Amino acid sequence: MTTQIEKKEAVAKEAIKYIEDDFFVGVGTGSTADCFIAELGKIKSRIQGAVASSDATEKKLRELGIPIIPLDSVTQLDVYIDGADEATNHRHLIKGGGGALTREKITAAASKLFVCIADDTKLVSQLGSFPLPVEVIPMARSYVAREIAKLGGTPRWRENFLTDNGNYILDIHNIKINAPVDLETQLNQITGVVTNGIFAQRPADILLIADSGKINTIKRSV
Repeated sequence: MTTQIEKKEAVAKEAIKYIEDDFFVGVGTGSTADCFIAELGKIKSRIQGAVASSDATEKKLRELGIPIIPLDSVTQLDVYIDGADEATNHRHLIKGGGGALTREKITAAASKLFVCIADDTKLVSQLGSFPLPVEVIPMARSYVAREIAKLGGTPRWRENFLTDNGNYILDIHNIKINAPVDLETQLNQITGVVTNGIFAQRPADILLIADSGKINTIKRSV
């Protein structure tokens, strides 16, 4: 039986196929992204550089000698590879369990191709079982929590945690995500919200799901 870590390693190897010579590569954050970083290290001489979506990812890239570049130094990233906390067949995602959602969302937006890699435990029919992270300006925490409660969610402050941007995370439990694009927009319009962990306005272009012994590919319709 294939273990979860073996699935993550397999899907990371599959993602390497989307890296071409001289690419600028965006790199995500989390355990599956860490498997990708290990694979990227094997071909580091082929790429021009990598943009890290978090301080933790930058540290791992540097340890492998992968060249780091600031996002501002490139017009567009060729590809962004990252995992997800939840994913649907529509390639909509929940991300941010590790707290890096804002930089992940920026990196995804700046990328020509967004490839999401995950094991089959992350594939769901509807987003929302995983608590939805929302990054908020510290002084707005209580206000934003009250506004989120009006939408039917139960926000919980992720205590003793600061994002790389110096902000707080509210994790929303018990919220129905029937229309991901609409809810993503609605949450981002609350004053004090930096961004939220729904990736639907800019979904993955390609979703690679590792199942036992195989990789399932879900692509954007042409």
